[in-house]
Amino acid sequence: MLLLFSKYKFFGLLLFCALFSTPSFGYQIKDTILTIKQLQYNAAKAIEKDDFLEAVKSLNDAHKLTMLPKYKSYNPDVELSIANLYYNLEYFEKAAEQAKAAVNNAEIFKNSLKLADAYNLYGIILISTGKYADAELYFDRADYIYKDLNDENNRTNVNYGRGLLALRLGKYKISVENLTAAAKDFKEQQLVYHEALTYTNLADAFSLINSEIYPNPILEARRISALAKEIAEANGFPKLVIENNRINSQIFIAEKKDSLAERELKFYLKKKDSLRQTHLVAIEKGIQAESSIGDLQQTIASQKDDISKKEKSLFFGKLTGWLSIALILILSLLTLSLYKNNNLRAKANLLLQDKNTELQAAKEKAEKASQAKAQFLSTITHELRTPMYTVTGLTHLLLEEDPKPEQKEHLNSLKFSGEYLLSLINNILDLNKLEANKVEIEKIPFHLKKRIDSVVVALRKSAEYKNNNLHFEYDSNLPEQVVGDSLKLSQILINLLSNSIKFTENGDIWLRVKTTEESDENVVIHFEIEDTGDGISKKKQNTVFDSFSQGSLQINRKHGGTGLGLSIVKNLLELMGSKINLESKLGKGSKFWFDISYSIFKTDIKATDVKEVQVILDDDILENKAILIVEDNKINQLITKKILEKKKMRCAVADNGLEAIKRVKEDEFDVVLMDIHMPGISGIEATKKIREFNKSIPIIALTAITIEDNLEEFYTAGFNEFIPKPFKAEDFFEKINTVLRNNDFLMQ
Repeated sequence: MLLLFSKYKFFGLLLFCALFSTPSFGYQIKDTILTIKQLQYNAAKAIEKDDFLEAVKSLNDAHKLTMLPKYKSYNPDVELSIANLYYNLEYFEKAAEQAKAAVNNAEIFKNSLKLADAYNLYGIILISTGKYADAELYFDRADYIYKDLNDENNRTNVNYGRGLLALRLGKYKISVENLTAAAKDFKEQQLVYHEALTYTNLADAFSLINSEIYPNPILEARRISALAKEIAEANGFPKLVIENNRINSQIFIAEKKDSLAERELKFYLKKKDSLRQTHLVAIEKGIQAESSIGDLQQTIASQKDDISKKEKSLFFGKLTGWLSIALILILSLLTLSLYKNNNLRAKANLLLQDKNTELQAAKEKAEKASQAKAQFLSTITHELRTPMYTVTGLTHLLLEEDPKPEQKEHLNSLKFSGEYLLSLINNILDLNKLEANKVEIEKIPFHLKKRIDSVVVALRKSAEYKNNNLHFEYDSNLPEQVVGDSLKLSQILINLLSNSIKFTENGDIWLRVKTTEESDENVVIHFEIEDTGDGISKKKQNTVFDSFSQGSLQINRKHGGTGLGLSIVKNLLELMGSKINLESKLGKGSKFWFDISYSIFKTDIKATDVKEVQVILDDDILENKAILIVEDNKINQLITKKILEKKKMRCAVADNGLEAIKRVKEDEFDVVLMDIHMPGISGIEATKKIREFNKSIPIIALTAITIEDNLEEFYTAGFNEFIPKPFKAEDFFEKINTVLRNNDFLMQ
C-alpha cells in the first residue's frame, strides 16, 4: 500500500506541474517561431549586404530550431533560405540540393505557398547550371500554384525567373518584357534589393539586344544600369555594384570604346576575385555548420535510443528481480550466475553492433564531404578560367601594340599577375587530381642537371628581387641522365624554392643535390632546400603540409598565397614513393629535404626533353585564311578576333552553336574555333551537326573547361584539336598551324 501511495503521489505531482506550466509552454513555442522568422530575416538582409558569414550563422541557428519536433513544419521555409544563400555564393550544386529538400518537405507538410516558392527558386538555380528546359518546367509549376492561390505579388518572382531564363537563352526581347514587368512590381512592393537586381539583369539584356528589335538599346542599357547602381550604392548592395562594371564594359564594347571597356572590365575582375574569396570562406563555414547540424541530429537520435533502451532495461530488470526471488527457492546459485553472464554478453554484442553502425555512418558522411569539396574546387577553378582568358588576352594584345615604357612596365605587372592567378588555378586543379588519385607518374629519360638548372634560372630573378642569394650545389658524381618524371620533379622544386624566396628577404637560399646510394642500375638522390627566412613554429610544423595551411594569419597578410604549394609537394612525393622532411626555427630559417630513387639511363643517344623542342611557326600559312570564331561572350569574341587579325587572318563571329552550323553551310572557312558551353546547343553538339555535311573543315575546341579526362569524347565528336583557355599565344598559333598544314596535306 505504501508503494502504491508513493507512485500515485508522484504522478499527481507531475500532473500539477503540467497544469500550471502550460501557459508558459505556449509562450515558449510562440517565442521560438518568432526567433526562427527573425533569424531568416537577418540572413536575408546579410545576403543583400554580402555579409555571408552572418547569413550562415543565422540560418544555422534557425535550422537547429526547426529540427525540434514541434517546429518541423518550418523546415521548408528555412531550407529555402539556405538554398538562396548557396545560390548567392555561386555554389549551385549545393543550392539545388537544398531547394529539392525544400520541395520535398513542402509536399510532406502540404504547404502550397512554400512549394511554389521552392519551385521558383529551384528554376532560377537550374538556369545557372545550364538546365534551361527543366528551369522552364519549374517556373510553370510555380505559376500554376500562385494562380490557384490568387497570389499576384509572388507571381512577380516567376516573371523575374522567366526574364533571367530568356536572357541566358539569348531571347533578349522576351527577357526585356518579363524583367520590365518584374521591376515595376518589385518597386510597388517596396522590395528594394529585388528591384535593383532586376534592373541589373534588364541592363544586361539591353546591352546585348539588336537595335533592329528595340530602338536605342544601348542608351536604355546605360540609363537602367545607372539606376541600378544608384539604388545599390544607396542601400549597400556590393554584388550589384560590381556587376555594374561588367555591364558597363559590354556597353563600351558595343560603342567600340575599347579602352573604357578594358578599364571597367579590370575593375570588375578585381572586385569579383575579392568577392570569390569571401564566398570560399562562407562556403567552408556553411559546410562546417551542416556537419554540426548532422552531429546534433545524430546526438538527439542517440539520446532517444538510449532512453528507450534504459526504459526497457529497467522493465526487464524488475521482472528479472521478481523471477530471481522465486527461482532462489528452487534453483542453485550456479544457475543464477549463468543467467546474468549471458545477459551481459548480449548487451555487449548489442553495443558493438551500435558502434559499427555509427562508424559506417561516419565513414559515408566523410566520403560525401570529400566528394562535395572536390566537385566545388573543380567547378570554381573552371569558372575562373573564362575571366582569366580576358586578362591574359588583353595583356598580350596591348604588349604587341608598342606601348610606352611606363605602360609596358604596368602591362608586364598585369601579365605577371595573370600568370600568378593561372598558376593558382592550376595548383588547385593539381591538388584536386592528386586527392582523387587521377595523377600518374611517368618513366621517361631526362637530363637531370639541365632540368634542375632550368628551375634555378627561372627563379633567380625572383630571388634577386628580394635581395636574396640563390646558391646551387650539385654533386658531380651524379649520373648524367635518369629515368623518371621530370615535370613532377620541376613542380616539386619550384614550389619549395618559391616558398623559400617568399619567406626570405636579404638572405641566402641553398639548393643541394647529391648522391646517397648508387648501384649499377639505380641511384638514390638527396634534394635539400635551405633558407635563412622567417622560419616555422613547432606548433605549425605539424600542419604546414595540409591544404590551404600557412604559418599564421600575420604571415598570410604579409606574404600572401594560399598554402597549396607544400600540400602539392607532399602528395607528389608520396606518389613517387618518397616523403618530405622539415627542420625549422622561428627567425632562423627552414630546411626541407627528400630522397628520390631513379633508374640510371645508360645510352650514347642524348635524351631530349619534350619541353625543350622548339616548334617553328609559319605565319605565311595563316595569312588571308578565313576563320570562324564561335563564342557567346562578347569580350572573348573581341580578344580572340584581335589576336588572329594580328596574323592577317579573316575573322567571322557566331554567337552560338546554331548560328555556327548555318555559317559553315553558307560560307567557306579554313578553320573553326568552337567554344563548348553556349546558349542553346553546346559546342560538342554543334560539331557533330557540322560533321554530318562537312568532314574536312578543321575544328578546334577553344574552351575554359578541363577536357584531358574526356579527350576520346571530343575526338569522337569530330574535333581536330583543342586549346584550353587561357592560353599562351605561341601554343595557340602552333595548334592552328598544325591543323592547317595537316588539312593542306590531305587536300593535295
